[in-house]
Amino acid sequence: MSDEWRALDRRCLAVATLFMTGVAVLAGVPTAVGLSDISVGVALGWTLPGAIAVVLIGVAAEWVRLRFTRYRVGAERVEVHTGLLIRTRRSLQRDRIRTVDVTADPLLRVFGLVAVRIGTGEHKGEGTVRLRPVARATGEELRRVLLARARAETAEGSLAVLDPAWIRYAPLSFIAPALGAAAIGAGLNLADWVGRAGGVVEWAVDLLVGLGLLGAIAVVVAVVLVAGVLGALGLWVEMWWGYRLDREPGGTLRVRRGLLTTRSISIEEDRLRGVDLVEPLGSRLAGAARVDAVATGMAVGADKDKAQHRTLLPAAPGAVAHRVAADVLREPVSPTEAVRLSPHPVAARGRRLRWALAGVVAGELPLIVLGLLLTDVLLHLAWMTAVVAVPLAVALALDAYRSLGHGITGEYLVARSGTVRRSTVALQRRGIVGWTVRQSFFQRRAGLSTVLATTAAGAGAYAIRDVGTGTGLEAADAAVPGLLAPFLERTPADDDDHA
Repeated sequence: MSDEWRALDRRCLAVATLFMTGVAVLAGVPTAVGLSDISVGVALGWTLPGAIAVVLIGVAAEWVRLRFTRYRVGAERVEVHTGLLIRTRRSLQRDRIRTVDVTADPLLRVFGLVAVRIGTGEHKGEGTVRLRPVARATGEELRRVLLARARAETAEGSLAVLDPAWIRYAPLSFIAPALGAAAIGAGLNLADWVGRAGGVVEWAVDLLVGLGLLGAIAVVVAVVLVAGVLGALGLWVEMWWGYRLDREPGGTLRVRRGLLTTRSISIEEDRLRGVDLVEPLGSRLAGAARVDAVATGMAVGADKDKAQHRTLLPAAPGAVAHRVAADVLREPVSPTEAVRLSPHPVAARGRRLRWALAGVVAGELPLIVLGLLLTDVLLHLAWMTAVVAVPLAVALALDAYRSLGHGITGEYLVARSGTVRRSTVALQRRGIVGWTVRQSFFQRRAGLSTVLATTAAGAGAYAIRDVGTGTGLEAADAAVPGLLAPFLERTPADDDDHA
């Protein structure tokens, strides 16, 4: 790739025209429908000029961006100059580039274009440049050239491909009810735009009024869940269709996925410091887990989609997840299943039970107070929800305690915690650069502490939660001998024990 200055692809003007036309239509149609009760002429007179202005302004802004944006890839640096009134010049050293992600939404795909994100893994904005759009061939060339490293040849091939049967895990996510509620809210908003919100609400009330309180609640919950399940299935298909995980020449892991918006995410193996086996509660009950990369150069908060950028494998059967984790780390057996984790003290169970029950009380207290002040209906709602919430909270607390554990196997420190989202991280011991020991007032009374392994990879720190203080310090010292030793105080009894 030559080091001459290049422009973005001119087809971005066509993309902008179609996009702004869609925006104008989505904004103009509800307005026109709302004004049509007055007069069709009035409706068109208000909406058409506004729609045309929106399209023209959007295309003009895109032309300015195209006209004043240039980039080049030199032998040592990637440079991007952009801006008219405020000129921005950004430069990245090539040897610091850690990610080159290529994406294409439906509009870009129609024109054979892609968006390229080049990053060094530093904080948001400062270590990232974006080129949107460039030709698909240019995007692939940028990815190949910028991630090329002089290293020994490594084994390559496919590590995982999509199994359509994995879609069965999509509705088990907690996002499903949220999607259902969002769908109903969007429907009400749409009805409000066209002036029919009152009619829709009246129709729903007339439909539910004969079912009684419990019947109406059951119907509403069922509708939300059905809408949520359909939304979760659609979202899964959009995000993960065409998924495959490959190891490419030179030691690069590449994830490709997406139905309408395609994504290509690359992670150099040299940046890997471990894996995180994530088991949301619903998936775990079905025996599934996903695999996230713990890698340097993926700064937290750099992107809204960062969680998905770390994901190497979507929710899949546990055996598949462990196998992919082992293949990614080039281990015969995944560290997440190769070690028997040490349990944590019983005091940790008490902490989880107290927190769970306190959460129930915090949720029920407003209902009780409002019930005493306003209506007995809220008091009945409080005791009915408490009958369900208390045993559920206790069950989750006990499960959270059983999930606690830590251990060392080979070159990895393994730590597990969580119940609604159980995480088992296998972190390379050489990737640990420091330790943080935290103790709240109540932890000190119980003889517990939380020991965090600090690393430049992934989330930045991974915790051994509510472990016995002495046990946690010993585990830290065993994981990285000598790093914590200067801060440990040994008593004569300790010396006798180790003699």
